[in-house]
Amino acid sequence: MFESLGDRLQNAVDKMRGYGKITESNINDITREIRLALLEADVNYKVVKEFVNNVKEKALGEEVQKSLKPSEQFVKILKDELVELLGGEKKDLVLNGNPTILMLVGLQGSGKTTTIGKLANLLRKKHGKKPLLVACDVYRPAAIDQLKQIGKELNIEVYSEGKGNPVEISNHAISYAKENGYNYVLIDTAGRLHIDDALMEELENIHTSIHPDEILLVVDSMTGQDAINVIEGFNNKLPLTGAVLTKLDGDTRGGAALSIRHLTNVPIKFIGVSEKMYGLQEFHPERMATRILGMGDIMTMLEKAEEVIDADEAMKAAKKMQKGDFDLEDFLNQLHQIKKLGPLENLLKMIPGAKKMGLNNIKVDPKDLAHVEAIIQSMTPYERRHPECLKASRKKRIAAGSARSVEEVNRLLKQFEEMKKMMKQLKNGNFKMPF
Repeated sequence: MFESLGDRLQNAVDKMRGYGKITESNINDITREIRLALLEADVNYKVVKEFVNNVKEKALGEEVQKSLKPSEQFVKILKDELVELLGGEKKDLVLNGNPTILMLVGLQGSGKTTTIGKLANLLRKKHGKKPLLVACDVYRPAAIDQLKQIGKELNIEVYSEGKGNPVEISNHAISYAKENGYNYVLIDTAGRLHIDDALMEELENIHTSIHPDEILLVVDSMTGQDAINVIEGFNNKLPLTGAVLTKLDGDTRGGAALSIRHLTNVPIKFIGVSEKMYGLQEFHPERMATRILGMGDIMTMLEKAEEVIDADEAMKAAKKMQKGDFDLEDFLNQLHQIKKLGPLENLLKMIPGAKKMGLNNIKVDPKDLAHVEAIIQSMTPYERRHPECLKASRKKRIAAGSARSVEEVNRLLKQFEEMKKMMKQLKNGNFKMPF
């Protein structure tokens, strides 16, 4: 997400740091690079022009001219303008309705039905809500079955009446939610290949009838600047309260995200960053701006960890590490926790300065983790707790059971022993950085 744009902007920032002071000449040079970077990222040209003018005007201001470190002031200006472009303050969902009614709209293929499942999952995990999914896409073949499958996977109930009237289904679902203690109702509406009168009339009828607390438009970020036209088309007929940008983990230049709020005044509330059911994140303009500029995103990384990692298990493992009792059984449990966080390379990119440390290009093959898992699972419980007992014959059996080589078994054991030594050094306060 935004990798190419981020690289170009970070290069411009590095170039700025090489200047002793800010002058109109070097600012023109830097803002030219920023302009090209934004245009190549498919940001609307009007937005680019205004953004660059704002950066240039503030960078040449009297306060920056007198700054002891003008390059740092320039970075702050660039970040602040990016935050403003992305929407400024984070916009939260309404959460206190009884029940809260949320209506998802969008074109076919935008990922609307999958997004409604991800959103329900996030509301349940992060906010403790009891969501009900409502199948009102009664036209698209298998749309209801798809939503039911998502509900089954997440263990979240789906209210469906089959091929009925979407307005009546919505009203019946809300009554059902009130009677059965659901505090969040998410309505999956029909989509079309393009905006037409029939689609908009139906959505307007649902809106008029149920008065939803939120109307979120799901937009495929791969559509680029056309996303602006889609948002304006829906917003002219419905009072949109926010947008969800899907497929930001794909090969997208990100320009839509940088243009949407400025051109439509519709805030981005969520972004889709994975096909998995946990692959939806609340949109924080400031965090996204710092991520684009290579400053990392520690808060999102910590929140992601809190969502999927068992706190009690993590505390138990930490105590065992402190005592020096950490064994391969514990290591396997921690491996399972780490896998829940998703691709490790995505996490590494959130570390401040990841690019300079070379972490942004690291690729972690899921097969490597699977091989480690297979080796440990081929051991007996006793062997996992007492790896010192693993002699040649046992290693040969473990290698055969995991379909790996004895060399790989030895490598894992050696790495585990080195890790235990490092833990011991940390506990005793004797650990020295290797540089």
